[in-house]
Amino acid sequence: MLMLSKIISFCDDVGLQAKILFSNGPIHLTSLLLFPSALLCFLIAVSSSTVAAENFVDYDECLIQTMKTAEDTMTVSQVKQLCKTYFQSGKAVAATQAAAVAGEEQPPSEVSAVDRRVRSEEKNSGNLFTITPHKQNYILLASYNGNPNGTGLEVDDSELDNIEAKFQLSLKIPLAAALFGRYDGTLYAAYTMKSFWQAYNNDISSPFRETNHEPEMFLALRNDMEFFGFKNSYIMTGFSHQSNGQGGERSRSWNRLYLDFIFERGDFALSIKPWYRLPEGAKSYIGDPDGDDNPDISSYMGYGELSGFWSSNGHTLSLMLRNNLRTSNNRGAIELGWSFPLGEGIPLKGYIQYFNGYGESLIDYNSSVNRIGIGVLLTDWL
Repeated sequence: MLMLSKIISFCDDVGLQAKILFSNGPIHLTSLLLFPSALLCFLIAVSSSTVAAENFVDYDECLIQTMKTAEDTMTVSQVKQLCKTYFQSGKAVAATQAAAVAGEEQPPSEVSAVDRRVRSEEKNSGNLFTITPHKQNYILLASYNGNPNGTGLEVDDSELDNIEAKFQLSLKIPLAAALFGRYDGTLYAAYTMKSFWQAYNNDISSPFRETNHEPEMFLALRNDMEFFGFKNSYIMTGFSHQSNGQGGERSRSWNRLYLDFIFERGDFALSIKPWYRLPEGAKSYIGDPDGDDNPDISSYMGYGELSGFWSSNGHTLSLMLRNNLRTSNNRGAIELGWSFPLGEGIPLKGYIQYFNGYGESLIDYNSSVNRIGIGVLLTDWL
């Protein structure tokens, strides 16, 4: 704090001289000589505010803590200016968001699984436009699919291997925070890529059988309502476009608006995610680049997902359910996952995944898939 008070005194002198010179009429050469000093003061103020108030989450706390540790020569006006500068810098965003996530201090045993993930993200992100995980990030080094589909490669199904690799990359970035108050309303952009790779099929040069791309934009809102002992901690609303990036008859895509209600209770979390598919016009002819690539996709993918997660001692169990909710031609899907520690000091986790049903990939949306795979997981749900 000694160095800080000297910096502030120096910058106060620079500001006073600038005020005198600029109030005396046109700008002279002597006035311009103050510019480097003024610029230096600005840069030092921004950086030193982070050092001096690294853990401050609001303006009042900054004032109180700085007054306790400041030198006697530091004026109240200087303390106010210091805290004002700090909260105009990007570092304050991270501290504010962290406080929003943390809320009241809880013993480690009482922190929910959802809070553990959110706190971890806030700790590692720091600022807006910082990349953080969205959905799971994993690679199944070997997965067995009893019904591989060769449509995406324009080859016969018999030419495909039953064993292939599958991996998913999913990231998000916060674009804006505190849209509806200090602790509420964060706007995100996200991207998820899921690929199916015939990695061990040398007969057809080990191609990628299918890759799905899903960019999203969504708004996350905090909530504290409780239902049957579960806290509805977040409500997310967004837009999703999913496509396999192909053209012609191999093209698959759809657009959705969705809500996602996140409930939590201790180590258990529940996601209820209904969606509405945005309608598209019919194709005028076979191969028409315009129009709906898959008009019956809702008959297979349904109108939402129900997902549950349980995490404890490094192990996470996950369950995803989908259904079209029809009495005739009832279709849906189930996915089970288990991630587990590989050993002390190893950042990756082992991962086993089982899928049965429709819609594992867009090229397979109307084909039933039965797959089990094992691999490694980089980031988990919880």
